[in-house]
Amino acid sequence: MMKVLKRFCMAWIYACFAMLCSVHELKSSTAESESLEAANLKKAIHCMELLEIEKDIDAFCVECLGENHIEHTPWFPDGKEALVDIFKRRFERYPNFTAEIKRAGADGDLVWIHMHTKRDPESRGNAVVNIFRMENGKFVEHWNVVQAVPEHSKNDNTMF
Repeated sequence: MMKVLKRFCMAWIYACFAMLCSVHELKSSTAESESLEAANLKKAIHCMELLEIEKDIDAFCVECLGENHIEHTPWFPDGKEALVDIFKRRFERYPNFTAEIKRAGADGDLVWIHMHTKRDPESRGNAVVNIFRMENGKFVEHWNVVQAVPEHSKNDNTMF
C-alpha cells in the first residue's frame, strides 16, 4: 500500500510540476506575443505616417518594406520596386493627397490600420483598412479594403 501511495504522490508531483512548466511557457509565450504585437503596431504606424502623411517614399522603402513584398490588392503588382513606383506616381498626380490614421491594432504578425484618405481637400475621400503581415519589423504582405465616403448616410454614424 505504501509503495502505491508513494508512486501516486510522485506521479501527482510530476504532473503538477509539468503543469506549472506549461503555465510558465504559456505566460512567456503570451508576453513575447504581446511584445511583438506592440512593436509591430508601433512600427506599422510609423511606416504609414512616413508613406501616407510625410510622403517620404525613400525612407519608407528602406525602413518599412521587406525585399519580397507580396501584394493582394488586384491593381498593384508584387514587389518592392513596383509599390514604390505606384506611390511616386500617386503623389505626382495628387500633390494634395492627405491621409489620417483613425485607429489601428495588431494580432501576432498582422497589423491593421484604419485610415481616412483624400486625393484633395474638397473630396469626401475613402475609408481604407490596410492589413499588413510583418517580418522583422517590415511589411512583407499587404491586403486592403477601400470604401468611398458617401455624400449621404442612412444613419448618423460616421465611417470613422
